[in-house]
Amino acid sequence: MENGTLFYFSMFENMGEFRFLFFSLLFIVYFLIVFFNVTIILIIVMETALHQPMYILISCLSLNSLYGTAGLFPRLLTDLLSYTHTISRHACHIQAFVIYTYASNEYTILTLMAYDRFVAISKPLQYHSIITPKNLAVMIALAWICPMFSIGIGFILTARLKLCGHALTKLYCSNWVIVRLSCSDTSLNNIFGFVVLIATVFIPLSFVLFSYVKIILICQRNTSEFRRKAYHTCLPHIVTFVNYSITILCEITFSRYEDGFFPQAIAVILSLEFLTIPPILNPLVYGLKFPDLHRKFKHILKTSKRIYSS
Repeated sequence: MENGTLFYFSMFENMGEFRFLFFSLLFIVYFLIVFFNVTIILIIVMETALHQPMYILISCLSLNSLYGTAGLFPRLLTDLLSYTHTISRHACHIQAFVIYTYASNEYTILTLMAYDRFVAISKPLQYHSIITPKNLAVMIALAWICPMFSIGIGFILTARLKLCGHALTKLYCSNWVIVRLSCSDTSLNNIFGFVVLIATVFIPLSFVLFSYVKIILICQRNTSEFRRKAYHTCLPHIVTFVNYSITILCEITFSRYEDGFFPQAIAVILSLEFLTIPPILNPLVYGLKFPDLHRKFKHILKTSKRIYSS
């Protein structure tokens, strides 16, 4: 199979007229994702009082959601209305790169959020000298660049493989599925993929867990008022972190099973969870739990409702 050969998305088979229902549901989901996340970003950008590290990181999370879903939904919605479900190898690599970097960026941003809360609670007097605008900019840049660099190397290794198949058992392109089509030796890809998984998932996961355990221990040694304020600011991050960890675990588990192990409906849900649930849930969690965001978010929703009604 040559590099220019088209891939074929086999999961679109046998959808029949249900594809129009799926299109409608996914279009609504994508619209809500874009609306909620753009709203959060605009609120934080336009309100100078929200130009603080915590809110800037929340806007980075929303920006990453827009980035990741842009790699999935336009192509997915087009395929649902099309009778041909093919994609070139180069386009497939680009889509997979966007989705994989979104997944890794999510963990690195959540790691920075955990670090921000850890410093704010454990060293409140030194917070502004540690989390300076310059330091925050450097950390955010590294949180985006490092995953893109490591994952980019992984895709370079995948691009060199000779492939002997063309059917992708997903609704979108996945590096693991592409590697499984190879009839070359994939040992190097598997080893490097395992290293990247540790670096971009398990190390950030461990750091986040460590940070929140330390925060809980610090809170237990302080007053009830201190605990209340600390838990109030940490709870949205914890909800976001747990939600994303569960969805990414479902994706990793699903991708390791043989084709046909799950019913198609379950397979579709498991494969799309980490690209739909966190992007739509995160802005709602932050919009509801942080008073400054909640007021502005509620005002925009009321304004949108009046415009729609008129």
